[in-house]
Amino acid sequence: MKILVTGGAGFIGSHIVDAYINLGHEVIIIDNLSNGEKKNINKKAKFYKADICDENKIKKIFKKEKPEIVNHHAAQRDVGFSIINPLEDARINVLGSINIIKNSIENGVHKIIYANSGGAMYGNPPWKDLPLKETQKIMPVNQYGLNKSLIELYLNMYNREYGLDFVSLRYSNVYGPRQKGGEAGVIPKFIEKMLKNERPFIFGDGKQTRDLVYVDDVVRANILVLKKTPSHIYNISTSRQISIRHLFYLIAKEIGFSQSPIFKEARPREVRFSALSYDKAKKELGWEPKISIEEGIKRTVEWFKEVSLRNKNK
Repeated sequence: MKILVTGGAGFIGSHIVDAYINLGHEVIIIDNLSNGEKKNINKKAKFYKADICDENKIKKIFKKEKPEIVNHHAAQRDVGFSIINPLEDARINVLGSINIIKNSIENGVHKIIYANSGGAMYGNPPWKDLPLKETQKIMPVNQYGLNKSLIELYLNMYNREYGLDFVSLRYSNVYGPRQKGGEAGVIPKFIEKMLKNERPFIFGDGKQTRDLVYVDDVVRANILVLKKTPSHIYNISTSRQISIRHLFYLIAKEIGFSQSPIFKEARPREVRFSALSYDKAKKELGWEPKISIEEGIKRTVEWFKEVSLRNKNK
């Protein structure tokens, strides 16, 4: 199968590209390398350095390559950036995504697999509703979550009007090797600081929770939905909450870091508690998370240690 992966040089996208190629698929990558890295690009993939908002470039790539499936992972992922720069966030996450959808329809793409953000979309529902199911009301508390959820509505409309098949994978918080520190990357930020024997920051009281799913589990979901699926929307998660404080001490124990964190003022419009139910994905796709948070942290720390050692030996 011929698969085009946007954001294929990034954290999650590059792992998906590797898996698709290992399965024998032909893969094309579109990435502007604003967050992705050249070292993540699989040598067996065909790479185009292009921005998803560039109408002319994207049109030419689709016309030339004629992919059967599009896996859309390219995005602006920083919640804080979306609040400060709502126009730019909308340009990338809304207009860029519409550009990809439009070209998919015009070039006979069979299916779009869309990387969505479950935590950002659902906002701050009552504690009693956790873990949240796909039927939960969408109530984003920031522009990032709003714009990501908007594309799901576009995909629903294009499915009704043009018959374009799609799957929206609503991820909880994905982590693992190749992830960069940033607002969405608390785990790499903690690890990088601790490996330098520096005290990491925790925003707020650290009691906020996240549902952390390991990248290899996310990749398996992206493989399963290549086939026909009963539904269009699935949470990809662990259904388990872990507080940022507990996460800090879990990483500190793995690294052997003995200092305490530095607490800073809470960030605006941050989701307080988050956990998503994966029951639907288990029932319809046969998917469930296999990597525990303890095992995932161990693997991730090992990867960061190896990268740090390689950089020292350069």
